[in-house]
Amino acid sequence: MVLKSEDGVVPDDLSPEEKQELEKIRRRKQELLQDIQRLKDEIEEVTCEIEHLGQSEERKTMQRNKQMAVGRKKFNMDPKKGIRFLIDSGLLKNTSDDIARFLFKGEGLNKTAIGDYLGERDDLNLLVLKSFVALHEFSDLNLVQALRQFLWSFRLPGEAQKIDRMMEAFARRYCCCNPGVFQNTDTCYILSFAVIMLNTSLHNPNVKDKQSVQRFTSMNRGINDGGDLPEDLLRNLYESIKNEPFKIPEDDGNDLTHTFFNPDREGWLLKLGGRVKTWKRRWFILTDNCLYYFEYTTDKEPRGIIPLENLSIREVDESKKPNCFELFIPEHKDQVIKACKTEADGRVVEGNHTFYRISAPSSDEKDQWISCIKAAISKDPFYEMLAARKKKVSSQKAS
Repeated sequence: MVLKSEDGVVPDDLSPEEKQELEKIRRRKQELLQDIQRLKDEIEEVTCEIEHLGQSEERKTMQRNKQMAVGRKKFNMDPKKGIRFLIDSGLLKNTSDDIARFLFKGEGLNKTAIGDYLGERDDLNLLVLKSFVALHEFSDLNLVQALRQFLWSFRLPGEAQKIDRMMEAFARRYCCCNPGVFQNTDTCYILSFAVIMLNTSLHNPNVKDKQSVQRFTSMNRGINDGGDLPEDLLRNLYESIKNEPFKIPEDDGNDLTHTFFNPDREGWLLKLGGRVKTWKRRWFILTDNCLYYFEYTTDKEPRGIIPLENLSIREVDESKKPNCFELFIPEHKDQVIKACKTEADGRVVEGNHTFYRISAPSSDEKDQWISCIKAAISKDPFYEMLAARKKKVSSQKAS
């Protein structure tokens, strides 16, 4: 007779000790099977946790990317609010270096918004500007090459004080990367403006009097701490700009919407037509030293753009409309103002106004518009700042 057990067939003539040993083996096997099942359960549990963790991380990544996209959009609409949103969301550290790297990378950011933020004079913005410029490597580049790199990373704002701060930071960085090229940062600053103005002179079709190499070298005499820069250096800079103009970075989005956030002033006004003398209601926005007008407030593109440089403004009496003022070119009444407008078929054409006559809804609004437009009208800030810096250098030399 044999004994049947879970371990198989065993003889029935086992001694008590052998039977006890066999029982131990059986229990051990059961324990092992239980351990194996427990391990299987644990593996299944860990696998579920890993899958859940992966899904959770994916959701976190998606949420982060969504918040980052919102932050970029907010930045393009209002740079300071956008940066604050990204910091509050934990997407940016509240340090000038981290913000500068975000702007330098520029992914999805509006180049005009970057320029506006960098040009602000708040303490944090000034530190960000310093860190931003330090991310540029200008070593062994001539001035035009360095300017090409710098001016591609943002768009220069229209405000003179912002341009001044940014170009001052550029000059310091260039001189740090290229010691000995210029006597001081003032020289680099002045020559940088001269190069930017040269680019406008040679490549803007509206400039009829193109600057010659002789005039370029002549206007930059004595700027190197009272001495002259090498003529070969100036000629090389001239030829570089003549052969290849600065590339102006295009803004993401391909529309002008960002331009019209935080305007100096906006509102409904009546505008007298150019050829056809009828009054039409238009939505006007004053920003960046330009007066834009739209047919509707929801339009993304303006019907007309009036650059304010070198214009004047005055109150006028108009028999058909009250509270009128007009924009005109002083001392050149018959000269057509340089402006553009969009025709009904979508064509952009030059304006034909020798003056722009505008009517406000009330006397107070007329006064406010005149005050705001007067503040926005200025000469070319590049010429103003270049003249101011040359005067400073001359006075330092004299003392």
